Amino acid sequence: MARLFVRIALSIGLLLTGFIGLASADSYPSRPVRIIVGYAPGGSVDIVARIITDKLSQQLGQRFIVDNQPGGGTIIASQALVKSAADGYTFMLADIAHGANPALKEKLPYDTQKDFIPVILVAQLPAILAVEKSLPVKNLKEFIAYAKSKNGELNYSSSGIGSLNFLATEQLKIDTGIKLTHIPYQSGGQALNALLGGFVQVLITTAPPLAGFQDKINILAVSSDKRLTAFPNVPTFAESGFPDYKMQLWQGLLAPAGTDKQIIVSVLEVPSALKQAFSI
Repeated sequence: MARLFVRIALSIGLLLTGFIGLASADSYPSRPVRIIVGYAPGGSVDIVARIITDKLSQQLGQRFIVDNQPGGGTIIASQALVKSAADGYTFMLADIAHGANPALKEKLPYDTQKDFIPVILVAQLPAILAVEKSLPVKNLKEFIAYAKSKNGELNYSSSGIGSLNFLATEQLKIDTGIKLTHIPYQSGGQALNALLGGFVQVLITTAPPLAGFQDKINILAVSSDKRLTAFPNVPTFAESGFPDYKMQLWQGLLAPAGTDKQIIVSVLEVPSALKQAFSI
């Protein structure tokens, strides 16, 4: 886990470079800056957003606030960003659900292509398969065999349709032929609590929410090319016989369309290393 937080620290430093450059040029920010998160507190997006806002607040002497607006697979949060003033004081830390929604929803209350400005890719986090401690499985192959024997009786939690938890688990079902029943929640934190409490048996998530819970669940596989330093004893999906399983969570900063180009340019001038800084 140490490596994860070293990378987070590096990312914050690079992100600060862009905001500090903007601040010196235009006295920005002169009032609190809001970063919208489309989930309730506790999941990967919320954790990353709070780390970023805390450091930005310290360095720039102005409040950066996480605004949790869960619901609708981040549609509520996305709509809130669209309705915000395009003045550089409202951003959204979007994730894979924002990109998936146009394919999953027949109609959205905004135009994903026209109503947002993608500012910068912030995080790339591999998917991690965790199961309830009581399940009689020690590895991915045993889990697949056990899940097939239960034929849909096992439940998996997610932070909603379109989330990494949902997409990654549905892909696993396709790749392995297992059946699992979906139980949606409003955040990754709630989805993890459901696993810890025994309300569900399966969760695919990322490293940040799992920190400190390794002794309470069984972590079976990670989707990265190599094992994670945070979980050195957990094999990759490739090692476990599924080399084509490559699911990962991306997180990126969005601004509403019409935001001043100087603000966008200043953030984009952050060194490109930021794009990989959250990769594990």
